[in-house]
Amino acid sequence: MFNKVLIANRGEIAVRVIRACRELGLRTVAVCSEADRPALHAKIADETVCIGPAASRDSYLNIPALLSACAVTGAGAVHPGFGFLSENASFARHCESCGIKFIGPKPETIEKMGDKARAKQSMKDAGIPVIPGSDGAAESLSGAKSLAKKIGYPVLVKASAGGGGRGIRRVDSPDALEGAITAAKQEALSFFGDDGVYIEKLLIKPRHIEVQIIADEHGNVVHLGERDCSLQRRNQKVLEECPSPSPLMTDALRDKMGRASVGAAKAVGYQNAGTIEYLLDADGRFYFMEMNTRIQVEHPVTELVAGIDLVKTQIRVAMGEELPFRQQDVALNGHAIECRINAETPELDFRPSPGTLRALFVPGGPGIRVDSAIYAGYTITPHYDNMMAKLIAYAPTRAEAIAKMKWALAEFLVDGVDTNIDFHLGILRDENFAKGSYDIAYLSEKRKEGK
Repeated sequence: MFNKVLIANRGEIAVRVIRACRELGLRTVAVCSEADRPALHAKIADETVCIGPAASRDSYLNIPALLSACAVTGAGAVHPGFGFLSENASFARHCESCGIKFIGPKPETIEKMGDKARAKQSMKDAGIPVIPGSDGAAESLSGAKSLAKKIGYPVLVKASAGGGGRGIRRVDSPDALEGAITAAKQEALSFFGDDGVYIEKLLIKPRHIEVQIIADEHGNVVHLGERDCSLQRRNQKVLEECPSPSPLMTDALRDKMGRASVGAAKAVGYQNAGTIEYLLDADGRFYFMEMNTRIQVEHPVTELVAGIDLVKTQIRVAMGEELPFRQQDVALNGHAIECRINAETPELDFRPSPGTLRALFVPGGPGIRVDSAIYAGYTITPHYDNMMAKLIAYAPTRAEAIAKMKWALAEFLVDGVDTNIDFHLGILRDENFAKGSYDIAYLSEKRKEGK
């Protein structure tokens, strides 16, 4: 048991966790870099500890500083949020060795599923369909060429320790393979400290579908349906929906993917919240892509449709409680859409747009949720991710959710930085989006057409 939680993160997810802790009667400790002293999460927590300079490596990625903050405040648990150290097995292990509860899976599970090549093999062993490709990290160029020829071009070179669209290169011919491997290795080493890469068959225009699971420490695992995350730019998600609007997504397929996800979680002894990500091809076949061993940015759409607070459930599971529901208790009702509102300039290839918010109006009303940590006068710095808010619309039907999102976007006013609000409005007004007819290549094709 613990009564104080340190949130090893910043921005809207830190605010989200602080609010969940308050509802559970737990005290909170925020950590901040010197650049984040004015940040909302640093202002609303019960206690705040400055852990270093602006650079992430010196603050939010500084494990000794985070553990010291736990020691001086008496925090008995750490919630890592997403990004930063949320999927760092070493951090989870250090917390464990210091008697601090890590609100997430066990270190060995993070380690196993964090290496994409090992995770893929684990899923194959558990009978989960996987995309053809490497059984492990590509050890040599000749081996990579031989495998790529066997499974057929195009292929993807992917960072073994990757995520967030980093360390990925598409290869359409043997001549381009060596350069792609070199570039992917360099990017992987820069972002993850690990230059391991593997080769995977590229499925043409699939849907990106992920299944939310939650597991307690007593062997109970439940899935909460799927999210469609196919609308992406540069392999990074832009808009998410729950449930998937794909005509391929039937109740039978949803049940099959859910059961596969529960089986995958049980196969690795999973605990706490996690997500199994799949690619769904045009014939309705799904393939395991990766497992995210943390809460995800897009978790609110699942919360609204399933009626379950995932962050509070995470914390309760970490306190040793059993899940208060079983699979038969989970009912998915209505439809939810999430738009990621970023400080960026879409017309300039989504160039980040740091600056001070001179004025701000956030939409509200029935069925509208805004997860954010910004306020008028707040400065978006160039040091961190430029997501300012997550705007979520919920309604009984998808058509109603789209209508709500349109007017909510139109009411969302930001003065001081460029945003992607109009870009989102363009997506929602697109007739193919309205029909649910899109895939992971959809946005990139639209950009090429100048739309």
